[in-house]
Amino acid sequence: MILIHGLFGSLDNLAMLRRKLNQDFNILSIDLPDHGKSEHSARFSFTDYAESIIALLAQLNISRVNAVAHSLGGKVAMQMALTHPEIVSTLTVLDIAPVAYEPRHSNVFKSLLNVKLESIQDRKDADKMMSEFVDEASVRQFLLKSLYQDTDTHLWHWRFNLPLLYRDYPLLSQAISSDSQYPKPVLFLKGELSDYLITDYTKQTTDLFPKSRVKVISGVGHWLHAEKPAECANHILTFLRN
Repeated sequence: MILIHGLFGSLDNLAMLRRKLNQDFNILSIDLPDHGKSEHSARFSFTDYAESIIALLAQLNISRVNAVAHSLGGKVAMQMALTHPEIVSTLTVLDIAPVAYEPRHSNVFKSLLNVKLESIQDRKDADKMMSEFVDEASVRQFLLKSLYQDTDTHLWHWRFNLPLLYRDYPLLSQAISSDSQYPKPVLFLKGELSDYLITDYTKQTTDLFPKSRVKVISGVGHWLHAEKPAECANHILTFLRN
């Protein structure tokens, strides 16, 4: 099983879900390109991101995977499945559809760009600068997980490639497109309180993934895997056993 995180995240984001699933599967958690400790790229592309994961699987001699992916990672996994159905045995997508979305991260980008990396002394300084644009402390703490200090230069850096993600954000918001369908089972898990996966997107989704089904996790939003990891894991296990 491969686990793929979302925008601004890292492989640690799915750690609680991984702990629920690792008794049943050999799990590979990855950092997407331009995130975590993965290499930075010159331009965002769903296809390029997907191919980088396929190349990693080939390097590790992994020929088939069950893919579980959240948000942006879900779109990348959908692209992988459409392009390489022989490698992706099943697909579980957490709270995202293969559709174009209106921009919804403008304040997040403003908060990140407001952090003066050359002058901060610690994460508290960064948090204060970010709070001018993002009120939710939980969102700021999530983003601050990717802030680190170089042990040699003592300078602060974001692990994600902020300049590229900011410049290419319109590309991240685009729909997934393909001339072919993914013929294998797909499970979409929706957070009840989230608007990322709604009935308006059903046709676009089933056009690409005709064997898809949707399960709703009650009382949670977009971060369903962190809020109710056990319930998410149970749905995934039931899906894969049937």
